[in-house]
Amino acid sequence: MRQLAASLAVLALGLSVTALNAADRAPVPAEAPAAAPAEGPRFVPSADAFAEAFGDMDAPAAIAVPSHAVDVETLAPSADTLGAEIGAGVASWYGRAFAGRKTASGERFDPAELTAAHRTLPFGTKVRVTHAGSGRSVVVRINDRGPFHGSRVIDLSQAAAEAIGIRSAGSGRVTLATL
Repeated sequence: MRQLAASLAVLALGLSVTALNAADRAPVPAEAPAAAPAEGPRFVPSADAFAEAFGDMDAPAAIAVPSHAVDVETLAPSADTLGAEIGAGVASWYGRAFAGRKTASGERFDPAELTAAHRTLPFGTKVRVTHAGSGRSVVVRINDRGPFHGSRVIDLSQAAAEAIGIRSAGSGRVTLATL
């Protein structure tokens, strides 16, 4: 009786009874019939049914946004951070080994330009980078993403690193301010 019910179910699904997998007795589809367009009423849950199903779920938690994050409406730093210090930490640099490669912004990297990589600032943002040891500063344009190493806050182009005096050391403590 059980096999008869299974055979009827298989036939109702448009499958061949001989196409059963012997290992697990799962039906294997025969040629798929052409799908007919769906017509007639469709199930749309009422607001009450939706509230009953999902009403006890918590609202998403608020996301902590750093003060220097991108304003997605204008793709610019918020006005209250312009000219303000946005962080301090270790800067490093990259140069000729990456020359000509595409940056995250899509432009080609040129180690002779005053550019930098930052994790979150929008591309095109001008940032004043000041070396804590010498007090020398340079204005760079963000055109890449990074650095992705430890506590470093910015990766400078070779020219920018030379301008503030960290090229020979490889890295140095800096402060950052948007312009």
